[in-house]
Amino acid sequence: MKIAFVGKGGSGKTTLSSLFIRHLAARRLPVVAVDADINQHLGAALGMTDEEAAGIPAMGAHLPLIKDYLRGSNTRIASADSMIKTTPPGAGSRLLSITGQNPVYDACAHRLTLEGGDVRLLATGPFTEDDLGVACYHSKVGAVELCLNHLVDGRSEFMVVDMTAGSDSFASGMFTRFDTTFLVAEPTRKGVAVYRQYREYARDFGVRLQVVGNKVQNQDDLDFLSAEVGDDLLAAFGHSDWVRGREKGRALPWAELEESNRHALRTLHDAADDSYAHRDWRRYTDQMVHFHLKNATGWGNARTGTDLTHQIDPDFLLGEDLVAPQPA
Repeated sequence: MKIAFVGKGGSGKTTLSSLFIRHLAARRLPVVAVDADINQHLGAALGMTDEEAAGIPAMGAHLPLIKDYLRGSNTRIASADSMIKTTPPGAGSRLLSITGQNPVYDACAHRLTLEGGDVRLLATGPFTEDDLGVACYHSKVGAVELCLNHLVDGRSEFMVVDMTAGSDSFASGMFTRFDTTFLVAEPTRKGVAVYRQYREYARDFGVRLQVVGNKVQNQDDLDFLSAEVGDDLLAAFGHSDWVRGREKGRALPWAELEESNRHALRTLHDAADDSYAHRDWRRYTDQMVHFHLKNATGWGNARTGTDLTHQIDPDFLLGEDLVAPQPA
């Protein structure tokens, strides 16, 4: 399942996404974690040192390799240089799976052992000094969007993406690539304002949006969130001495995470699993094509000097039957 964590800066989305990743790893489920935030903190939240996190290969730096691999023998794509972030797969394209090996994982993934389980961690890469004034961050996350467009995942397999803060997540079609989007909101007016933005953007695309309260200290906080977001409120996390201890560098056992927060993680897991029943590969493929057409006519054709609409294979439908299960 493809899961996104979104929310305003400082809401705790990276902390909660890291807890969810640990929860899945503790259950020995296949997990690919992706840090797609402009501020790269997921590695540190998963227990890496700053030096280790900085050493994760940047997906953006390996974009030519990613494009060349995913293109495969697709005759509709003239060259890897003509691929843009929304280029959809077609006959001959290579597809990614959560398990198994491929050159993309070989070049970009850092393997972690968390709570006894294995996790692959990918990172878009930080915004560098060379990018200042000449690039936007969406050029970085384009590698993630391409991989999501070519990913075939099944039930009980997870790609968990820590998205960029605020409503920037809707600046491309990537927000439609997920089975479930968890919006992390604090019990404040600013916290729920981002929720209202997301709800409006997501409505026309059938995006499954669920609110996860964070920093909820008492019943009044919970009542505030319930009144503001209604039935979209899925779960709430309170103060965590376990999280605070980990942030101070203490190696605390996973079993010591507070039961109330463990219960909230189980609720998120159940919601993610339930979303499988709503999976519609036809709609997923059609939305992919929709955003590719917008990007092709909006800027891609002029940028590449190629009519990118010809990259669309009308007979292709992404689906689980296209990738056989692979050993981890």
